[in-house]
Amino acid sequence: MSYSLLHVTHLLGAIFFIGALFIEVAVLARVRQQIEPELMQRVDKAVGARLRVVLHWVVLFVYGAGIGLAWHHRHLLADPFASSFGTLLTLKILLAIGVFFTFGAVAMLLRSGRMTPGRYRAIHWAIFLQMVGIVVLAKAMFYLSW
Repeated sequence: MSYSLLHVTHLLGAIFFIGALFIEVAVLARVRQQIEPELMQRVDKAVGARLRVVLHWVVLFVYGAGIGLAWHHRHLLADPFASSFGTLLTLKILLAIGVFFTFGAVAMLLRSGRMTPGRYRAIHWAIFLQMVGIVVLAKAMFYLSW
């Protein structure tokens, strides 16, 4: 796959991923305060079920394309502190790995029954902030140099 196609696929996947998280943490958080709890539980369940299906595909595309892009820059990753681009790319990859493992923690907490609404909100905010960090680093890679 060409670098340009990988780049666009990665970008679109990131937009969909962070967009879904934005809706969940910034929009639905306020809606929850305005809707009856039992109705909101039904909405949360339906939205959550749909997001799990959609986000599995989005994650596949964003991480798959990201791995392809990282492979393209493997020479920079061999010595990540030799250039600003390599350093920022390494930080971006570390945040992306953190997001992946954080979602794994969500899955384990849900399956074990230890997920609470407070944990759910805190974890989603943490993932959202990690994703914002990834976006900032992605832009910084092309504009910052030292």
